[in-house]
Amino acid sequence: MALGGGRSNSYKRLEYDENASTAHRNSPAGAGKLSTAMEFMHKIRNNMSHHNKADKTSSDSGDNSDGKSPQVARKHKTAQHTADRYLVQQSYGNYVPGGGTLKALTCRGSVQGRMESDMSSRDTTTDECYRSLNHAERMMRKIEAYMSKNQLCDVTLIAGHRNVSAHRVVLSAASDYFSAMFTSDVREATMAEIQLKEVEPDALVSLVDYMYTGRIELREETVEALLSTSCLLQLSEVVEACCSFLMKQLHPSNAIGIRQFADIQGCSDLEKVAHNYVMENFVEITRNQEYLLMPAEEVAALLACEDLFVPNEETIFHALVVWAKHDTANRRRHLAKLLEHVKMPLMQPQFIADHVETNALFKDERDCQELIMEALKYHLLPERRLSLQSSRTKPRKSTVGVLFAVGGTDCTKGATSIEKYDLRTNSWMQVASMNERRLQFGVAILEDKLFVVGGRDGLNSLNTVECYDPKRKSWTLMHPMATHRHGLGVGVLEGPMYAVGGHDGWSYLNTVERWDPQSRMWSYVAPLSTPRCTAGITIFNNKLYAVGGRDGSSCLRSVECFDPHTNKWSLCAPMTKRRGGVGVATCNGFLYAVGGHDAPASNPASRLFDCVERYDPKTDTWTLVAPISSPRDAVGVCVLGDKLYAVGGYDGSVYLSDTECYDPQLNAWNKVASLCTGRAGACVVHLKNS
Repeated sequence: MALGGGRSNSYKRLEYDENASTAHRNSPAGAGKLSTAMEFMHKIRNNMSHHNKADKTSSDSGDNSDGKSPQVARKHKTAQHTADRYLVQQSYGNYVPGGGTLKALTCRGSVQGRMESDMSSRDTTTDECYRSLNHAERMMRKIEAYMSKNQLCDVTLIAGHRNVSAHRVVLSAASDYFSAMFTSDVREATMAEIQLKEVEPDALVSLVDYMYTGRIELREETVEALLSTSCLLQLSEVVEACCSFLMKQLHPSNAIGIRQFADIQGCSDLEKVAHNYVMENFVEITRNQEYLLMPAEEVAALLACEDLFVPNEETIFHALVVWAKHDTANRRRHLAKLLEHVKMPLMQPQFIADHVETNALFKDERDCQELIMEALKYHLLPERRLSLQSSRTKPRKSTVGVLFAVGGTDCTKGATSIEKYDLRTNSWMQVASMNERRLQFGVAILEDKLFVVGGRDGLNSLNTVECYDPKRKSWTLMHPMATHRHGLGVGVLEGPMYAVGGHDGWSYLNTVERWDPQSRMWSYVAPLSTPRCTAGITIFNNKLYAVGGRDGSSCLRSVECFDPHTNKWSLCAPMTKRRGGVGVATCNGFLYAVGGHDAPASNPASRLFDCVERYDPKTDTWTLVAPISSPRDAVGVCVLGDKLYAVGGYDGSVYLSDTECYDPQLNAWNKVASLCTGRAGACVVHLKNS
């Protein structure tokens, strides 16, 4: 694994220092920097206390074996008790127990003198507790000097050609690994020399030095050895520093290696960050040597990832071909297993015919040919797609595009915001706002742009049309419709855009207008068989469907479809329930109708629905499927990938932010990320990857 890979040198060298500079340590802002040294000294003190337990037991027996009289022993104990009050503590001042007067101690005289003075005046003055500034750091500098001069050292660590002399108590205080070794009943606890196998010698030297100083230098060429050794020695802060350093070094040329190294060392945070980097930068990574040298098993695992950030499945196929051609002779036998992870049924049929079927790599591989035939059948026999479902027909999250939820009615009675849903991150975010307030309008995607059509501004029905470009984040005013209409439905069929039904402020409409993207003009086509407002509009089998809605007197069960080639509407089988404010969409060869109401809100008997119906065009029948979680109308429904999404709605009292996802294979709904703003009547549309 080579670090850097064309990056700047800004991270090539980093010194990790647990302690601040002297000036900073003596400032109020640096008060917290002494904690490491203080904790270190407390560990040493604890180790000392552990080894002195036997002496304490002996003194408690009262045998006075040292020859002192009981009176002398009591005096000695009193003096020892007084000395204990002078133990170093982490503080920047003098604390007087019991709220006594604060007194400063001068530096003249010995500590013993001060102790005796305190003892002689204890009946007339308040007890004091002296705290030495920077005592722990001064002690550590002394111990560091002993180590550098090989003085008072009681153990030698051997790694390869390097011998490192040190103090057991320091190693134990700094490292849980050495603490377990030296405080347990094992052979190494008393050995003068300890051989450490599979430890990089220079890394050991640097880490022992760190145990004394709290500083270590991180470099590209040494950080891996430091990380693996600090993991072994259980130096958690060094592990964290090394991982942070490697995160900054991530690059398409080294990300795969860093991810693998982190996995081996058990550094889960680094492994997660590196894995996400690989997913986000897959296209660039496949152009680097690390990818070309990966073994087949690792390539298979990589290509199988659903979170790869790629624009389409053709990109995955190209990555496989590049890897295979790097060593064709030895890699040909792996092609069938790797091709299983390419979702060829989701490729464009022209690409399969021009670049896959004719590729020499797969000509003589029978298993590869079967996979290619499966993809061709998926395109040639759309009516059999339900029987051809597999992991290869489930799109990757990054290839499905995004959903837009536009406007609607919210608690302010008119949302102008536009939110975008990203399946990879399972999140909604606001991306734009409409130029003016609109309610009950229609939205369609045409030429990768959002067209907002008609609606009402609170008082009047509108005929205006606006176009939003997500790339430029700009709005353009388009040619208006001939008829003012709100509560309309909009759909794009074979190029042109259709505005269907609605209400003009006076009456319910059955008229239909068509927008020609070439001439940029509106014209009328054949009208609906009945006026419809708040109907569900969707495209299905190259026809325009109008589902349910209201005609002024009641909610409708009827369904009709428009054939642009004959310019005629035809009635289909009616739904099982009357539905106004219904959300509709098509998915995997079926048309779905979600939620809605069966009568105007002014009718006391009006009901909201949670039931969902599915229409099969082959049998011209409707069937009930799993219901949504709660009754609602004005719900936005759209397909993303191979699933159906129901967005927002109104449950009779609250404008909902809920988003639910329906899996046709499982016949089940699951909640996903909620909208930023609860809204009903939002127009939800799908924008494909460009």
